[in-house]
Amino acid sequence: MSRIFHPSGGYRKLYSFNFATIVHLGTRKFCKRFLDWKEDPLGKTLGQMVGASRSGKQNIIEGSERARTPIETEMKLTDVAKGSLIELLGDLEDYLADRGEIPWSIHTRDYKAISSVQLDAFEYTDDLLHDYWRYLFREKAKFDHWLENKDPVVVVNALIILVQRAVSMLGKQLQAQEKIFLEEGGVRERMTQARVVARDGEVPNCPDCGSSMRRRNSRKGDFWGCSNYPDCYGSRNIGSEKA
Repeated sequence: MSRIFHPSGGYRKLYSFNFATIVHLGTRKFCKRFLDWKEDPLGKTLGQMVGASRSGKQNIIEGSERARTPIETEMKLTDVAKGSLIELLGDLEDYLADRGEIPWSIHTRDYKAISSVQLDAFEYTDDLLHDYWRYLFREKAKFDHWLENKDPVVVVNALIILVQRAVSMLGKQLQAQEKIFLEEGGVRERMTQARVVARDGEVPNCPDCGSSMRRRNSRKGDFWGCSNYPDCYGSRNIGSEKA
């Protein structure tokens, strides 16, 4: 296992990605069925809605695939995905507002039903693309009662709920990524730490606070100093790593 790079890929197992993909497919279908391009000559509504839904999905892919690079990059792309879906949410709300409709209450039967539907986990196989899309269409079918409805107001409300679920999941991913960054630092810090381990052996933990230590030097020679210095003054002598 690399001391520097995080594992990358695996986005098809992310529920946020699968919800975002269902949202993208549902948005494309909605636009084809209910938005007349003749009434949108500049393509603003159609283009922005489809583009925002696509951005939500694609940035999850790129963030996952670039997880080996600085986690800052993954965090930025996850945040872009979240922002794109929120942008789509605004367009969906506007569609309802233009028709004098308001989004469903969280207390309505349909809202509760859509919110309660859970996706099954996707397991990787030796026929990845074929099996993934069989899985995705099977999971999307759980929402087709609303997404394929003849009433555009029903479709839009369903998309709003699905977007909200995807955004919530992306928010939790950002929190997890932030925690990793705070605990492990960026790729430069991991590169430095890995180089120290390769040169000096395993890095000890601070005897005072338990944080990892850094090799430091003084007039008396090298020693291990707490990475939290100056908040913590814990130290060890070189060679006392197991003490």
